[in-house]
Amino acid sequence: MTVQYECCGTGFFLHIGIVAFLVLFAGLMSGLTLGLMSMSLVDLEVLAKSGTPKDRKYAEKILPVVKRQHLLLCTLLLCNAAAMEALPIFLDGLVTALGAILISVTLILLFGEIIPQSVCTRHGLAIGATVSPFVRVLVCICFPIAYPISKLLDYLLGHEHVALFRRAELKTLVNFHGNEAGKGGELTHDETTIIAGALELTEKTASDAMTPISDTFTVDINAKLDRDLMNIIMEKGHSRVPVYYEQPTNIIGLILVKNMLTINADEEVPVKNVTIRRIPKVAESLPLYDILNEFQKGHSHMAVVVRQCVKTTDQPATKTLLSEKGVKEVCIDIDGDCRTPLEKILKTKRSFKQWKSFPSRGSNSFSSKKWKKEMYSDILEIDGKPLPKLPDEEAVGVITMEDVIEELLQEEIFDETDHQFDDL
Repeated sequence: MTVQYECCGTGFFLHIGIVAFLVLFAGLMSGLTLGLMSMSLVDLEVLAKSGTPKDRKYAEKILPVVKRQHLLLCTLLLCNAAAMEALPIFLDGLVTALGAILISVTLILLFGEIIPQSVCTRHGLAIGATVSPFVRVLVCICFPIAYPISKLLDYLLGHEHVALFRRAELKTLVNFHGNEAGKGGELTHDETTIIAGALELTEKTASDAMTPISDTFTVDINAKLDRDLMNIIMEKGHSRVPVYYEQPTNIIGLILVKNMLTINADEEVPVKNVTIRRIPKVAESLPLYDILNEFQKGHSHMAVVVRQCVKTTDQPATKTLLSEKGVKEVCIDIDGDCRTPLEKILKTKRSFKQWKSFPSRGSNSFSSKKWKKEMYSDILEIDGKPLPKLPDEEAVGVITMEDVIEELLQEEIFDETDHQFDDL
């Protein structure tokens, strides 16, 4: 038989206080469940490192609590269930059984679910940081029951769930943060475009950004730099001109236009007498990020895109040598330079000794000598040597640093010569 408490008695007010506490406690647990569990560890780490000073303070308090997500979830749900199950018991001492059910459902729905979850959804970070010490106490109290359940969830669902965005999702998220989306974002159009271009750069290859060989201005190595050819080169406005041998698809190097400043057009100097630099060869399926990394090394800002990079059996691409310890070493033939890793190390040591023997002229003396040696090593030497041929490689285009940057910016880059042609 349930004991009924009369109005205005001590037991009556005690039960009223307990009912109010249970409703508020259940509402707090429900709000924290939605507010804390909806924030991933990645979001909290981002706020802790780059948020506003207030957000950083809040995130640093919440991170230790949310780190063990399953244990926190079990604790909050246990406390919420205990409060909701105890509420009808204390209401039954104040009203009838039917009234206790109606009042408990109304109180739980309004003050234990709707209002707390609405508030914690908007201000979950601040509320979670404020009550984090209290949540720690609840975790310790519920630990004997919550810990085994959380370990079972860790075993079945995994210990951690890192909510990271894929590239397409991250690109859409960046677009939402642009001021043009009308959602209150701070990013400008150029910022969103560059970020999207950087995310797409991995999916694009050399064939997507190259200039086809049919549209590329090239020079025959056996041509003469007479006045007509010099005028054509100056009209094109390029800083680098690819050089081919016998056919345009056999590009063997490039010449820098600035190296022709001292050439007299009346002397008709052959192209092969000008300094010709080696041009890197990249496969048409190579990602643009890899090409950008090669350009950053400084050897060349132009590369020829080839369709096939396979050596025939008559001209093997590799040869096997036997070292002193009986270990086989494989070297790769690139531009006629085939050295084993041991030979390359010995050459590097000899070069280092030569650079070290140079007189020092300031702090940048060593780096300048090294740069000069690397610069001259990229020059194509053709005196007394047969010109290279590419029987198993076909040049399908040319790609430059500017082409890669254009794909990054997703906009065309116009120089003075381009504007001149557009105005005509």
